[in-house]
Amino acid sequence: MRLFVAVKPDNKTLYALSLIQEQMKRQGVRGNYSPCSNLHITLAFIGEYGDPAKVLDVMKTVRFSPFELSLHGTGNFNDLYFADIEISENMKAYVSALRAAFDKAGIPYDKKKFTPHITLLRRAGKPVTRDIITVKNTRMTADRVYLMRSDRGENGMIYTPLGFAAKDETQTK
Repeated sequence: MRLFVAVKPDNKTLYALSLIQEQMKRQGVRGNYSPCSNLHITLAFIGEYGDPAKVLDVMKTVRFSPFELSLHGTGNFNDLYFADIEISENMKAYVSALRAAFDKAGIPYDKKKFTPHITLLRRAGKPVTRDIITVKNTRMTADRVYLMRSDRGENGMIYTPLGFAAKDETQTK
């Protein structure tokens, strides 16, 4: 099964993200917009891996302290547009510790440099004029991280939480 570890935005942040998508739509930008239910920040993309229980067990060994996230504008990778996330030191430390724990446990993951973002639109039909997009200053506290399963459905990807790690559930080694 296809797995990843992610933070899910709170309702206030989801609303702010939906406003950004609406501004893009008003510009006439067509493409595959991410449904609100799929918006997330990937902390570690594992990919195809058959033992989600092992992944969750390893996640729960990594000390987790809630961290602040804030929307920090928009960006793009070619025709994929995203909300940029300002990275906090706590977030960076957690991602580093999580990836080190995966390395130690032999759990594979994408080792690309961590660039926190929330994908808003894939395969944009035309460039987005970002200088006219207003990004509401939105902050949230990530109080848990989720192990997510990704499945291809008739109308796009379906993301299902399989479990989570939170402050009270992590142990120190």
